[in-house]
This record gives sequence, structure tokens and C-alpha cells, in this order.
Amino acid sequence: MAELTTPGTIPGTTPGTSPGTAPGPAAGTAPETAAERAAGRAPEYGTEAAGAGAATVGFLYPGYSAEDDYPRLEAMLAGTDPGDGARTGPETVGTPAGAGAGDGVLGLAGAVTGASPAVRLPLVHTDIGEDAHRVDALLEMGSAARLAARVADLRARGAQAVVWACTSASFVFGREGAQEQVRELAQVAGLPASSTSFAFAHAVGDLGVERVAVAATYPEDVAGLFTAFLKSFGTEVVAMRGSGIITAAEVGTWGWEEVRTLARAGDHPDAQAVLLPDTALHTAAYIARLEAELGKPVLTANQVTVREGLRLLAHPVPHRPRLGALFTSR
Repeated sequence: MAELTTPGTIPGTTPGTSPGTAPGPAAGTAPETAAERAAGRAPEYGTEAAGAGAATVGFLYPGYSAEDDYPRLEAMLAGTDPGDGARTGPETVGTPAGAGAGDGVLGLAGAVTGASPAVRLPLVHTDIGEDAHRVDALLEMGSAARLAARVADLRARGAQAVVWACTSASFVFGREGAQEQVRELAQVAGLPASSTSFAFAHAVGDLGVERVAVAATYPEDVAGLFTAFLKSFGTEVVAMRGSGIITAAEVGTWGWEEVRTLARAGDHPDAQAVLLPDTALHTAAYIARLEAELGKPVLTANQVTVREGLRLLAHPVPHRPRLGALFTSR
């Protein structure tokens, strides 16, 4: 595999400063629907400023679809999300099905057992323009102006690094263009920066795999651009499946059965891992189940995006089996 560089690091920013262990916000409250958030009936996540010393990764998220994966991922990192669709609260006791010994869960008093140092994941929405998995629309969606417009809001929430939480509107620029995209984002933010496309490249390297299958929600031509991006890092793509879905809004309505069908259809016997590259796809609750069904690591967009944020901060990666091989391999 080709050597990976750290995208978006600029002079005066130092990934890996001591992030501290201050507690994050309470987790576990079921989020409102994407339609309600889009209508302004629910706030963006992580609206309060970070406490002193809290490790905080800010995310620029395009539109409204699966952004509710992020508060769930925050809870899972802390070990306080007990299972697929389960309620998190002080009455939750024991280790849920599918959880490993390293997963922290809430006890009778609400104390977290085995929790990692707190990591906050505030998220703000960018204006996407036209919601379409089409090259011209994606180039506009990922334009410097649209990303820069919300950077100050993330800084106000205490972000120490920023990630453009979008795959298609980063790889659509090609590797060099995606590098320039995060370089400009880092300069505007004055913080280390990256994107979901680079998150996938780093995650494949972290797993030590060389052959992958891509199971994409996108049309075939857009999915092909993602495989070209991966190949530029030396990754062999042994199979690619596009689903022809045009809008992120539609992808955001998919649940377990649709995600499972996509992953199974996109898998290949020669693939060492299966990649699901759309941040509009809800996957946080399903990663361990997908890996169990396929018998191999599964990398999903929001999962790798959060791992990329930890990498930018040089923050320890907690052992979380429910987040898949990416959070258990060392």
C-alpha cells in the first residue's frame, strides 16, 4: 500500500496535544427524525461549549440524513450505548448481546464501567445545495465556501480538529483535489483537518488489509470514483457494487435490512474487508452484526470518520467490539 500522509495538518497546529479526560455530555436520548431536524425542530449536536481539557473533534456534516449516528458513536466510545436500538439509562445492567468484555455499560447507579476517556463529537450541518449523488452537484457540495461557512460554529463548540464528514463530496475531487480540500479547510479552521475519504484510506491501512469490496449506495459512476481514490493508495478493489441511489435523504431512511442486503450483495470471497462509503447511511448500530454475518471487517463511513478524528488528535483508540475490527485491532 502506498504511504499515507496526514491531510490537512498546517503549521501551528499540533495533532496529539493532551486531550484530557473531562466528561462529555449525557448520551442516550433518542434523536428526532432527520425531517424534524431539517425543519428546525431539533438542535445540532454538541451545541454546548466543551469543558476544559475535553477531547473534541468537530464534524461538518452535509445536510440531514444519518447525523444521529454521531451522538450514538460518542456514547459507544464512552461505553454507554448498550445495544441496537436499546435505551441507555441508569437501569441498564449487564453486558448486552454482542458486546465484548472491554465494552463499558451503565450499572445500577449509572456509573460507566470500562469507559474510555471522554471524547466529544459536536456536529454542524453544511448547506449542500442540491441533494444528488451526481458529479457536478458533489463538486459544489464540497466547495471550499460551503465548508468554510460553518467552521466558526465548530470552533465555538471547542473543536480541536475538524473532519468533513462526507465521502462522495471529497473523493469526487480525486486524491490531489481532496488533499487540497482538507488543506484549505485546515487553513480556515486553524486546526488539523481531514475528510471521510482519507478516513477510509487510513482505516484500510490500520486493518492491514490489501483487498477490499465496495458496497456503495451511489450510482455506478460515482462508486467508480471511490474505487479509483482507494486504488491511488495501493488498495486492490476486488468488487464494486453501486445501488443507484441519487439522494442522501433516501439513503438516510434505510434500516438494518437494507444495510445488511447492501453489504452482503457487495461482498466478495477474495475481499478482506467490505467498505460502505456513504455517511448518509445509518450504520453505527449494525457494525458488529455485519462483521459477524460476513466473517470479515466492515468499514462504514461514519465509523471511520470518527476514528479519523481520534487520529488527528492522536487520541487513544478505545477497545470497542461493537464498533468492529477497526476498534479492536492493534
